[in-house]
Amino acid sequence: MEVITAKTAGFCFGVKRAVEKVYDQVNHGKKEIYTYGPIIHNEEVVSDLESKGVKVLESRKELEQLQSGTVIIRSHGVGKKIYQMIEEKGLELVDATCPYVRKIHRIVREKSEQGSQIIIIGNDTHPEVEGIKGWCVHPAIVVADRMQAEALKLPEGSKICVVSQTTFNYNKFKNLVEIIDKKGYDIDVINTICSATEERQLEAGELADKVDAMIVIGGKSSSNTQKLFEICKANCVNTYYIQTLDDLELYSLPPVNCVGITAGASTPNYLIKEVQKYVRNEL
Repeated sequence: MEVITAKTAGFCFGVKRAVEKVYDQVNHGKKEIYTYGPIIHNEEVVSDLESKGVKVLESRKELEQLQSGTVIIRSHGVGKKIYQMIEEKGLELVDATCPYVRKIHRIVREKSEQGSQIIIIGNDTHPEVEGIKGWCVHPAIVVADRMQAEALKLPEGSKICVVSQTTFNYNKFKNLVEIIDKKGYDIDVINTICSATEERQLEAGELADKVDAMIVIGGKSSSNTQKLFEICKANCVNTYYIQTLDDLELYSLPPVNCVGITAGASTPNYLIKEVQKYVRNEL
């Protein structure tokens, strides 16, 4: 049986950088290390860091109650007010925000200061989107699907700037922009989908199209992994979404000749290798 693993599977640049920053703090013997939210959307990584004393601040309220320590901003980024709060409380700050996300922060701040209505294509409750909203001078509008795009109503000729969550599906982004563009606004579209995300989604779709079964590895709360699963499922009926090898062992997989494997940007390499080994030896 043939097993093909996507070249783009696993940690992206931004996630690898964020995780390394946390481990650097641990290895330097820092005490009272906190991440504002889970550093990445992967339970295995977060659990390992917790075992080393890194605590997760789950809310703004928990940050407000903090009196000392080092706060690490995760790869998803945060709004401007969180930075201000950390500074005002005199806490040490380590910024692990993905550079691609920081770029969006600069764009929306500048464009909103110039009077544009910011429209974010993405999931309104995703931490990355929440952070982007926190850099807009005026409240941003978040559009996640066709229904919301069609329902968008602004005065004709309104000056708008459209950006995207970095992990959003590129084809869906294009379709939603087309709907908005027909409404007669003065529109400035900036494709802020991460190039690594586009490459990962394209490769996953192409791989799923030529294999008998597809395995997608990643945390259940990982937005980019969920989108990989949707893309693969559309091209391969036998597509399985797992977090760890234990999940794969629960499935009764059909006999196949070729299996494809891909993984979200927050999936450690050792998890991918475990699945590869299991599939080659036991499937």
